[in-house]
Amino acid sequence: MSPAPGAGAQLPPLTVPVTRTLIVAGAIASRDYQDVHHDAELAREKGSPDVFMNILTTNGLVGRFVTDFFGERAVLRRVAIRLGVPNYPGDTMVLTGTVEASDGTTAEVRVTGVNGLGTHVTGTVTVTLPQDAA
Repeated sequence: MSPAPGAGAQLPPLTVPVTRTLIVAGAIASRDYQDVHHDAELAREKGSPDVFMNILTTNGLVGRFVTDFFGERAVLRRVAIRLGVPNYPGDTMVLTGTVEASDGTTAEVRVTGVNGLGTHVTGTVTVTLPQDAA
């Protein structure tokens, strides 16, 4: 196994097409049945131009972004995110990240996700790094 990336390492960006299917499926998968995540007409009645992604779907995408980089055996220990502008269908979110600290066993990654409206998500993820089984 190669050594763990050190502080300052950049994660390759992850481009996520924000589809209506992704928004609705994420809401259903996380048991979030709020109508603003699956019913465009009711979302508009509540002042939103369309359905929008829920925080649990965003949280899952942030986790995937980090584990894609560190490997399938990496374990998420803490995901602390803050939402900004909504993710609406038809947009694209690009996740970027920087390793802020790493001791070879754990790493802390600063993550940002932006879409056409601005910053959708910011936060930090603490991950336990996979160790060689040898």
